[in-house]
Amino acid sequence: MKTVLPKPFTFQAGKRAVLLLHGFTGNSADVRMLGRFLEKNGYSSHAPHYRGHGVPPEELVHFGPHDWWIDVMKGYDYLRSLGYEEIAVAGLSLGGVFSLKLGYTVPVKGIVTMCAPMYIKSEEVMYQGVLDYARSFKKFLGKSPEEIDEEMIEFAKTPMATLKALQQLISDVRQHVDMIYTPTFVLQARHDEMINTNSANIIYNEIESDHKDLKWYEESGHVITLDKEKEQLHIDVLEFLNSLDWKD
Repeated sequence: MKTVLPKPFTFQAGKRAVLLLHGFTGNSADVRMLGRFLEKNGYSSHAPHYRGHGVPPEELVHFGPHDWWIDVMKGYDYLRSLGYEEIAVAGLSLGGVFSLKLGYTVPVKGIVTMCAPMYIKSEEVMYQGVLDYARSFKKFLGKSPEEIDEEMIEFAKTPMATLKALQQLISDVRQHVDMIYTPTFVLQARHDEMINTNSANIIYNEIESDHKDLKWYEESGHVITLDKEKEQLHIDVLEFLNSLDWKD
């Protein structure tokens, strides 16, 4: 049975559009259920892939946040090219960081951050996450434990030189959060094993918008969009989007 890799998606439903952004080492599958839920409720959405994501991990190490920001902007511009004049953005983890950056870079209707980091991990810890991702991806492809072990030895010989740039991106965005006046909804999983959960408080406290909210999900982990409370998250995101001052 052939393994099918996730692909970017575009769901067109109404005049209101949402750019959906996945996390570091993630892919569009992280936000696909949210996209389908929004589609059923009249919202169009587009979820791009950052270069090196959703493909074999050997490709990931050749790209970094500069490339991924270009991919985010291409996603935003793609929605504009389809005729959507008002675009909200919702992002998971690194996608949440990019969502904030969009908020002080281009016009967006609203921002949803989901488990977005504002603290920097060491390069060693980040690289261990890359290794864990590489191993799980190879397992997903159906490779044997022996094959995986052999390939991981080779993979580890190619360090990811862009992790420092990823640290810098998070630092830069944190310094600019107080430039955001766009309505913002901050979602944070209580049992987030990947980031410092105080990140949510930093985002909420430092954003200058009068229209902002913070919600904690008590039963969820880092990939909150696929966890126990995903249905409630869908409803909460929809309510936030409906509260925005859309033209149509």
